[in-house]
Amino acid sequence: MGRPPGPTATRPSLCAGFRLRIVYGRHPSQFGEYYAPDGESFPVVVVIHGGFWHERYGLELGRPLAADLVAHGVAAYNIEYRRLGGGGGWPQTGDDVLAAIDALDPAFGPVVTLGHSAGGHLAVWAAARHPRVIGAVAQAGVLDFLQHPHITRRAAELLGGTPSEVPALYADASPAALLPISKPLILIHGEDDEDVPFAQSEAFARASGAELIALPATGHMALITPNTPAWTTSRTAALRLTHP
Repeated sequence: MGRPPGPTATRPSLCAGFRLRIVYGRHPSQFGEYYAPDGESFPVVVVIHGGFWHERYGLELGRPLAADLVAHGVAAYNIEYRRLGGGGGWPQTGDDVLAAIDALDPAFGPVVTLGHSAGGHLAVWAAARHPRVIGAVAQAGVLDFLQHPHITRRAAELLGGTPSEVPALYADASPAALLPISKPLILIHGEDDEDVPFAQSEAFARASGAELIALPATGHMALITPNTPAWTTSRTAALRLTHP
């Protein structure tokens, strides 16, 4: 896969709530926001937002999660990437996630990916593809592009064709096609999820040996809503992976 131009970083503030903006390419969506506690080096949780890869959803979804992660002692890197309607598709969207991780200073600590919905797809996919990623947490992740018709229809938008039209892209992009993945994976999914079937995580856990945490009476968005048990479970899982 290709890579955008080398990264740059700007430091808008050095006060409380410090944020480092990392620009990893020329496209307006090729940047991330890095937050860290006071100190020198911390494990990094890469926050990858969802939205079925469409441009109408952005990294603002991940900002409250990043802030909460920092409050619990790790650095958080909330990334944006090219999405459908704004230069995205495959492999561009996947390339951006890898390039965003490439842009992290090598001096930073271990890297764990945390993603919700389509971001869960990218979190697990990046764990399979990027050597710096030591583990991944998928929150209601889209993990098998062939398992459910409405998931396959969404994946066809991302990949630009059906499984019979672009089979090589499905083999490259769908986490289920990349097994085995030799890194720890934690799948967190609400049993009442109305957008991504719980069976996505259930079947992937059986096939991969990943840890599955099922959340009864929990829907899709609770997983990224701070102060809910679903988010607390997600945060705890990410923190656990940062200390192998």
